[in-house]
Amino acid sequence: MSDPVPLRTVHISSAVVSAFPERCDEVVRQINALPLTEVHRVEGGKIVIVMEGASTGEIGARLAEIGLMDGVLSANMVFEQIAELDDIGVNS
Repeated sequence: MSDPVPLRTVHISSAVVSAFPERCDEVVRQINALPLTEVHRVEGGKIVIVMEGASTGEIGARLAEIGLMDGVLSANMVFEQIAELDDIGVNS
């Protein structure tokens, strides 16, 4: 009997970042420079982002990094989904 293939997953999370309105453009540039992180909307000092990562810890570390950026007041996760990745050739 063969060993079971470990599941590979991707974590997808959304978050809201609050920033000083006059610093939003600068904060958005810094966020866009992060890996696997996209800005989806900016309005009145609120920045909605989506992040992907291999684990909750990876997502949390990136969110903590965002929270420490100059001009950021807070960075809070709103939602997280864990999806299994299809592995080509498994079970075939």
